[in-house]
Amino acid sequence: MFSHVSSHSDPDRLRSGVLRYLAQFSHAVFLDSNTAANGPIPVTGVTYDWIAAAGVSEIFYPAKEPFLELNSFLKRQQTAGNWVFGHVCYDFKNEIEKLHSHHNPAMNFATLQFFVPEQLFIMKQGQLTIYNRTNNTAEILQAIQTSEKEIDPSHSSLRLVQLPSKDAYLKTIGTILHHISRGDIYEMNYCHQVAAEGVIDPVFIYEKLVTESPNPFAAFYKSDNKFLLCASPERYLKKSGNTVLSQPIKGTAARDADPVQDTLNKNHLAKSEKERSENVMIVDLVRNDLSKHALPGSVKVDELFGVYTFRKVHQLISTVSCQVDKGTSFADLLQATFPMGSMTGAPKVRAMQIIEEAENFKRELYSGTIGYISPEGDFDFNVVIRSIFYDAEAHKIYLAAGGAITAASIPEKEFEETLIKLAPQLKVLNIPLSAIFSTEKEGRHAYNDRRFFRVTKNKF
Repeated sequence: MFSHVSSHSDPDRLRSGVLRYLAQFSHAVFLDSNTAANGPIPVTGVTYDWIAAAGVSEIFYPAKEPFLELNSFLKRQQTAGNWVFGHVCYDFKNEIEKLHSHHNPAMNFATLQFFVPEQLFIMKQGQLTIYNRTNNTAEILQAIQTSEKEIDPSHSSLRLVQLPSKDAYLKTIGTILHHISRGDIYEMNYCHQVAAEGVIDPVFIYEKLVTESPNPFAAFYKSDNKFLLCASPERYLKKSGNTVLSQPIKGTAARDADPVQDTLNKNHLAKSEKERSENVMIVDLVRNDLSKHALPGSVKVDELFGVYTFRKVHQLISTVSCQVDKGTSFADLLQATFPMGSMTGAPKVRAMQIIEEAENFKRELYSGTIGYISPEGDFDFNVVIRSIFYDAEAHKIYLAAGGAITAASIPEKEFEETLIKLAPQLKVLNIPLSAIFSTEKEGRHAYNDRRFFRVTKNKF
């Protein structure tokens, strides 16, 4: 059953109430376009202001034949007219290629998980529609109104337990550049991780995060005691009818408080040969991935090197699309395109092998994807970056950031780019940027250096 509900007199309060309400369920998701923040909507726009789901009517985990099983599950749900929500971890790559992940998991997210919700909330152009299998709409709205008042911004002081080392980062970049010089790869996405301990209110932190970075592919996601608080600017894959598109981001420049300098940063990004070369390599990779299911001659680059301005950064975004047969499913396209090129490199398989050697943590849901599949078989999935991961049972918090390494990379600049990407998450957790290096001898030098603060003070 479903009910239409008129626009709330206070949309922000309604949104907050829905988030609080969702957090009571074992499984819930809030996919957030942040349209109210007037943020950039890359190229194609978004289908919903936000879409949310709560409770589990049915849940799917793969067993022996993940793609066959996922296809069967999705076809059954489509026949029944059900929406499906869920995630795919980066480490699902091992089901697609002959790869492995030897690092221990920190969060223990299921590698792939989808669920049919008991309740669905769709906000579109100020109109809220509620679909539910259990309570009536009046009871749900009453529960949401009650949740609106349950805001608890308190959280404990966080203790940093895993810090990135600048020395180690620069050394690893040297190894990656050696692989590039030998011709093993042309480009590779290299990431490092920050970990902390403490207690946070995930809803409160998520709302702070998307206020700080109101990006169009944000998500609040709960799976038992595990939370993803995501402010992603990047779309992985969208299907609408027979049209499929991907919008890889490669190329980042910091915003600046000075409008003149901000414009210079944006123009430099648009003209940077290094950033454009990073972007076009991944565009070629995406074109190749999509061609595996595209109708002949239908793969095209709708936009190359589009410059989009977000609250904290300027990004270089390209759009690649194709046409597919009517029966082409999410599982088919997942097998052809995952993991996304922007978080791996080129050639993709060799880049993923080197990523496993170079990085010291298991990515899990970081650089994976989360999204929805409609009863018509349309879908929209993000790239899980610019995120906070929270284990509410273990009181552990994880962040990660990275960037593309090419032959033109300057290691110090690549390191600085990861700080730009980490800064919003650290800010909402009340962790000073300098604190993550407070135990590093080189870190104390780097972050007490007046030149560093002069260069970066307006970026974060």
